[in-house]
Amino acid sequence: MIGISYLILGGNVGDRIKYLHQTVELLRCEAGCITAISAVYESEPWGFDDPCWFLNQVVALETNLAPHALLECIQRIEQIMGRVRSHDGYHARTMDIDILLYNRLVIHTPELIIPHPRMAERMFVLQPLAELAPDLEHPVLFQTIAYLREHCLDRKQVRECLSFISQAP
Repeated sequence: MIGISYLILGGNVGDRIKYLHQTVELLRCEAGCITAISAVYESEPWGFDDPCWFLNQVVALETNLAPHALLECIQRIEQIMGRVRSHDGYHARTMDIDILLYNRLVIHTPELIIPHPRMAERMFVLQPLAELAPDLEHPVLFQTIAYLREHCLDRKQVRECLSFISQAP
């Protein structure tokens, strides 16, 4: 099965831009073909206070991995990138990779929920996702990504970092 998945990458610890680039390369090597990459956005931490803002980027990934296998792959990549998982809420991290969408699948298991359950509440997700796929319809909310971005109540700051390369090579 070939799937088109949209992933959000982000981190606020260390050399954030270097970690984004390395993560993209690891995804290319381990998960499939990256068909599109958003610009890099800087955003306030969501769900906790931290002076270091996040850099976020959305990638479109064509993959032969089934959704649960993709989850295992991105968790390995997070670990390679220095991610330390904690189960006590949101906190600073070197790299976080979330599956936002996978084809039009709706999955709800203890390990994996697709579409990402809070993506419509987070401007730092919707802004770069809308850059890549504004007309894509959310498979549960039945609204386009552009519509969700325009109606998002999240008022945290999200700003495009214009100095970074935003196209997939």
